[in-house]
Amino acid sequence: MPGLASARYGKDNVRVCKVQRDEQTGVHTVTEMTVCCLLEGKIETSYTEADNSVVVATDSIKNTIYIKAKEHPVNPPEVYASHLGQHFLDTYPHITVAHVDVVVHRWTRMAIDGAPHPHSFFRDGQETRNVKATVARGAGIDLNSSIAGLSVLKSTGSGFHGFVRDEFTTLPETWDRILSTDIDCSWAWKRFPNAAAVQQGAERFDKAWESARGIIMKTFAIDESASVQNTMYKMCEQILEAVPEVDKAGFALPNKHYFEIDLSWHKGIKNTGKDAEVYAPQSGPNGLIKCEVFRDVATLAHR
Repeated sequence: MPGLASARYGKDNVRVCKVQRDEQTGVHTVTEMTVCCLLEGKIETSYTEADNSVVVATDSIKNTIYIKAKEHPVNPPEVYASHLGQHFLDTYPHITVAHVDVVVHRWTRMAIDGAPHPHSFFRDGQETRNVKATVARGAGIDLNSSIAGLSVLKSTGSGFHGFVRDEFTTLPETWDRILSTDIDCSWAWKRFPNAAAVQQGAERFDKAWESARGIIMKTFAIDESASVQNTMYKMCEQILEAVPEVDKAGFALPNKHYFEIDLSWHKGIKNTGKDAEVYAPQSGPNGLIKCEVFRDVATLAHR
C-alpha cells in the first residue's frame, strides 16, 4: 500500500530588494535577494486527504518573506534567514521544519571622481553570497554559508601530470596550463540554538565571508597548483583555521578547459607549449571536482 514518504512545500524565487537609508549621512545600502522558503510538519493530510486546513498558503509565505525583510536587517543574510525560519515555527504549531535559502545578488557601490557614491551601484559580476538555513523544532538552527559564481582564471602556475595512464588515456601531461573555474565554496556553522543566538555576534558572518573570499583569491593566485583537488583542499584547510565556529568547508569546482590550438598547418605558425598564445575555451565537457573537509575527522565515523 502506498504511503507518503516525505513532503515539503512553500514559495520559491521570491525577489526582494531592500534599501537602507542613513538619514544622517545620506548613504544608502542596497541588498537584492532571491528567497526560497519550504515548510515541513504535520501536513500529510493535505496530500493524502485533500485537507487544506493544515496548509499555510504559499502566498502567505511570500508575504511573510517581505514583512520579515522590513522588520529585520537583511545583512548578514544568515540572520535574516534564521528570523524568517523561526517565525514559521513560532507561529504555526504544526510546522516542524523551515528550510530557507537566500541568494544575495551582487551590487557594488560606484566610485565617482575617486569617492564612493552614496546611492549608485553597479553589478561587477554574477557572484552571489548564499545561505541555507534549516530551522527545526527542538533541534536549533543549522546554517550553511557559501560563495557561488565567482569566476577566476590564471594563465600559468598550474599543471597536471602523474595521473593514471592506460588504454583509455589521451590527455597529455602538462607542467603549465591555464586554470579556470567558477568558485562554489560553502562552509557549515556549528548548530545555533535559536535565532537570537544567530543574531548575537552577527558580525561573525561577514568576517567569515570576507576571510573565505580572501583565502580563495589569494590561494588560487599564488598556489603552484598540482591539481584542482590539491588547491581546493588547501583552501578548505585555511578557511577552517580562519573561522573557528565552522565545522566543515567544501568546494564544487568545474575545471573549465582552455585548449591550445595547433596552427602549424598555416605557414608553420608555432602556437603550442611555450609559444602558445591563442586558446579555444571549452564550454563542455568539463571536469567537476568536489570535496568536503571536516574540522574533526572523527566526525566522519558518524556519517
